[in-house]
Amino acid sequence: MTEIAPIQLDPSFDSVWDELVYRGSVHVSTDPEALRELLSGDPITFYCGFDPTAPSLHLGNLTQLIIMRRLQLAGHRPLALVGGSTGLIGDPKPTSERQLNARETVAEWVTYLQAQVLRFLSDEGESAVRLVNNLDWTAPLSTVDFLREVGKHFRVGTMLKKDAVASRMASDEGISYAEFSYQVLQGMDFLELFRAYGCVLQTGGSDQWGNLTSGTELIRKAEGVHAHAIGAPLITDADGRKFGKSEGNAVWLDAALTTPYAMYQFWLNQDDAIVGQLLRAFTFLPKSRIDELEQATLDAPFRREAQRELALQATSFIHGADATQQAIAASQALFGSGDLTALDAGTLEAAVSSLDKQATATPDAPVLQLLQETGLVESLSDGRRAIAQGGVSVNNERIDDPAATLDGRLLHGRFAVLRRGKKTLAGIDAGA
Repeated sequence: MTEIAPIQLDPSFDSVWDELVYRGSVHVSTDPEALRELLSGDPITFYCGFDPTAPSLHLGNLTQLIIMRRLQLAGHRPLALVGGSTGLIGDPKPTSERQLNARETVAEWVTYLQAQVLRFLSDEGESAVRLVNNLDWTAPLSTVDFLREVGKHFRVGTMLKKDAVASRMASDEGISYAEFSYQVLQGMDFLELFRAYGCVLQTGGSDQWGNLTSGTELIRKAEGVHAHAIGAPLITDADGRKFGKSEGNAVWLDAALTTPYAMYQFWLNQDDAIVGQLLRAFTFLPKSRIDELEQATLDAPFRREAQRELALQATSFIHGADATQQAIAASQALFGSGDLTALDAGTLEAAVSSLDKQATATPDAPVLQLLQETGLVESLSDGRRAIAQGGVSVNNERIDDPAATLDGRLLHGRFAVLRRGKKTLAGIDAGA
């Protein structure tokens, strides 16, 4: 197995800007030449914001965290803003109003997200990450002061042209004043961080471009300084469908919400058409290795070498090497080339629950009955023939007796993998 790549910049690039462009991390930006010069010079302070609208960050946020990590490796100083203020409102969705969460819930989620950020960004050295919360400067601000000091710099006509606002204005539901004002709050964040820390760059998703430029424009009007923004492309599947909680297919960075096994399988199952793009965006592999993997996909796509490397590197970055090795072991064990008994309970549960065919059972349930219930066989007589032919196993141990039960065969006293033939599997949970 290939080793996990060190978390470092690719020395084949002259500047971190060139690497970000190669990685596909720049979909839109302010002046590219000015950014290249800025990022090739002395360390700057930059920021990215994460709103606590859920108890965990997700794959779209990981895009930004990796961009921040690359900039940090180049010596630049990251500010990670977890929006205790903006999280109380939420940025406008293109289709409908967000449901407002309780203040106590948002405050709790702030702490969760701050802890997650520290898993991916270093808090040591001269480029250590600094955590900031926009509730610290919005809570003391009166409405009148907000309108006088910040609101006066915004023009309603310009705000109405922002993509998210325009799409909501054209919808039957319209948009509330609260969500309409979100771009003003985010712009104020950039101004505050510019004044407090000299922050001159904000990164975000390309769908946030209107909010990003609200900040650069506010700094220009209030301070006479040209700040910068980078909008990264949205992460989509091979059909162009976005991954995210609003689409109902979020891949979470919290292991309790998306297990390391499920994370590993997510990367492993990516389409050949986008695996190169994902290798560039979500790993620290050098260009030379990515070129090799893309060529391997062209030469022998059935080997899925690029997907296996992507799954190893990305899952290790998110959950660590040990959890990734457990996920790999589970994947191998499910298909008969590994030891199911060596898996911990959490990994085994994730593996069993990932199978298309499922059944709950009592600890002494007959194997023959479960074969039929899970659809591995069409009838009990079909099941008896499969057992007689040596084609049935429980937890990779062949079943010879048609009267056999799960008794004594459950792993961790609860789980079983029922198999007919080599590749037809069902997950059994006797503890649900």
